[in-house]
Amino acid sequence: MDVFRYKQNRLHQLRGFCAVVETKSVSKAAVRLRLTQPTISLQVQALERELRTRLFDRRGPRIEITSEGELLYELARPLVEGLVELDRDFEARRNNVEKGRLAIAAGESTIQYVLPAAVQKFAEAHPGISLALNNVTGMDGLQQLRDRRVDFCVGPLLDIPADLEFEPVVAFDPVLIATAGHPLAKLRNVTLRQISKYPLILPPRHLSTWRQVEMVFLHRRLPYEVRLEMGGWDVIKRYVELGLGISIVINVCLTGAERLEVIPVKKYFPQRVYGIVKLKGRPLSPQARHFIETFRGMT
Repeated sequence: MDVFRYKQNRLHQLRGFCAVVETKSVSKAAVRLRLTQPTISLQVQALERELRTRLFDRRGPRIEITSEGELLYELARPLVEGLVELDRDFEARRNNVEKGRLAIAAGESTIQYVLPAAVQKFAEAHPGISLALNNVTGMDGLQQLRDRRVDFCVGPLLDIPADLEFEPVVAFDPVLIATAGHPLAKLRNVTLRQISKYPLILPPRHLSTWRQVEMVFLHRRLPYEVRLEMGGWDVIKRYVELGLGISIVINVCLTGAERLEVIPVKKYFPQRVYGIVKLKGRPLSPQARHFIETFRGMT
């Protein structure tokens, strides 16, 4: 018998022994532990054999504990009670969402525009939970997830690797932004061909926005020019205001205070779908589950 099985059996034996002492009956101990009476008897007999002592005096249907049995009970009772409390404490802490830490990986724009309402509501409901929002993009965020440095990621995900799961939560419409008074704003129905004639300002090409815009122009076989690459919707909006190019952004990043022309383009460009990226087979903590529920409820 290996050491693990030996210790496991010994714990079962001690639990059965303590139940017999406390109920003064093998049959009552079996009922308490939801075992059969022969099982309890065998556990006690095994203890007596291994400890080379007699734990009970058996007088017909009655049993009385011996002095050696009293000594063993004194030593074993705290261990058995500790095991019972361990199960209860573990279950309580596993389901506790009032304390702990939650780490989420997301891009700057997601943190700035998509998550604030959910973060605020979650923080107010669970002030005892420490929340970390790791500002990372693309593959860096996915690597943090694989390294288990974060509980999950939030953002768009065009290609879903085999080891990950993506749960869509919210979608936003694409819009074209241009500097105030731009010629495109004077057209009644802007076409994709007309858009392609103006230089673009886009996030870096390794991010999903670039890929989505590129796929649209390539599908229509239209040439396009990317004049500037830069990260963050606020930075892009600023340079568009300066007249250095146009951009395709999502409507959630617009506050209404910008000096921009805003043109709907959802008939040309797909919605941006944001969701939860999880590692397959990795159970979520109670804190993570509650945040995801909060995020879903904000849409």
